[in-house]
Amino acid sequence: MVMALVAGGVVGLAMGALGGGGGVLAVPALIYLLGMTPSVAATASLLIVSVTSVVALSRHARGGDICWRTGLLFAGAGVPVSAGAAVLSGHVPAWLLTAAFALLAGVASVVLLGTEPTESTVDAPVRAARAVGAGAGLGAVTGLLGVGGGFLAVPTLVTALSLRMRVAIGTSLLVIAVNSLVALGTRLATAPTPMNWPVIAPFAAAAILAAWDGRRLSAALSPTTLRRAFGIALALVATAMLADLTLHALR
Repeated sequence: MVMALVAGGVVGLAMGALGGGGGVLAVPALIYLLGMTPSVAATASLLIVSVTSVVALSRHARGGDICWRTGLLFAGAGVPVSAGAAVLSGHVPAWLLTAAFALLAGVASVVLLGTEPTESTVDAPVRAARAVGAGAGLGAVTGLLGVGGGFLAVPTLVTALSLRMRVAIGTSLLVIAVNSLVALGTRLATAPTPMNWPVIAPFAAAAILAAWDGRRLSAALSPTTLRRAFGIALALVATAMLADLTLHALR
């Protein structure tokens, strides 16, 4: 219970403050701290990320920090891909899912620790083709691995689609909510998964409460500080997962 609350709080803060990073922290926490299999952890993560992103989204919407047209284009392109990847994930070996997730966490850490995206001072016109292409790629990640992909969406929205950072964070939450709900619904419909509610409920509750205050945290700390802190955390997660896979392979 305590571990679920702590992990949920970290996930919620990441989503509320950065517009992403929740799923990529939730899945390893559910596997290594709370004893779930990779497949079950991915489904549970989608549930947690879905409800948390909706709460965080409402918080950002009140401040007017969402570009709805760009977000819906981005999310709409990811919907069919997310559903297809969710079906495919049920046929992928657990070790391969874990390896792919470790690689994804490593990529996320590089993105977060890399150069700060250069943001424009005003929101540029929507680039539909770029939004659709990026949204499809993000949908594949969400459906296959059970993460929202906000750590990739935010830099894309800033650099490729020219949104201001604060608006990119809010818009990312819209994309995460849509993709995660679609992937979750597809998983539950095609491969019903038993939910460990004594673990998932406190995890999700802590994430929701923390996400509500995440926007306040993003205002109190510099974006660079937040990105680096979560980037370091993800680098440690990726290293630990790869080390665990290596140990299992050598046995």
